[in-house]
Amino acid sequence: MILESLPSGPLEVNCYIVGCENTRKAVVIDPGGNVEAILRIVKKHELDVVMIINTHGHFDHIGGNKQLQEATGAELLAHRADRSVMAQAREHAAIFGLSANPSPAPTRELVGRETLQVGALRLRVMHTPGHSAGGICLYVEDCLFSGDTLFAGSVGRTDLPEGDYYQLISSIREQLLGLPDATKVYPGHGPATTIGNEKQHNPFLV
Repeated sequence: MILESLPSGPLEVNCYIVGCENTRKAVVIDPGGNVEAILRIVKKHELDVVMIINTHGHFDHIGGNKQLQEATGAELLAHRADRSVMAQAREHAAIFGLSANPSPAPTRELVGRETLQVGALRLRVMHTPGHSAGGICLYVEDCLFSGDTLFAGSVGRTDLPEGDYYQLISSIREQLLGLPDATKVYPGHGPATTIGNEKQHNPFLV
């Protein structure tokens, strides 16, 4: 599996480029911005981006959707419960004194439990509401792309519209902590971690 990451957008979201080594098909997860840099990575690995996936619809994770979709022709996927959040990106950005690029509507709306095929890679969609109603994580091989659900030593904030702390903790405990301890966790912000490390040391979970 090809895996590259870079900070993107005004809040430095971790954008991930995940590609199949055999077919060169790829998915871009959470392009918050910096689309030119994303495309340089795509070109370096000679990838064909077939999907853009948002782990949730907050403005900082969707800012590059339009430009990247226009450049690649890829499908845009997000959970259906975040439809309204995506549509209100400008209003939510204004809360932080920022502007936001609007996103096109998803070409495919997810519900959770889907398995997405990208070349030989199989991405399992896990609906993990709490940070937002439509938050998802993506599990592929031994990697979890956790969006703003789970961070190294922390969890997603729940004081934004449609956030729910108890729902978030339940999502993590019921869906993520059952994964193998060696699972690498790649969050929407900050450094990578592992499920085992978070089970032992995350103060919100121990």
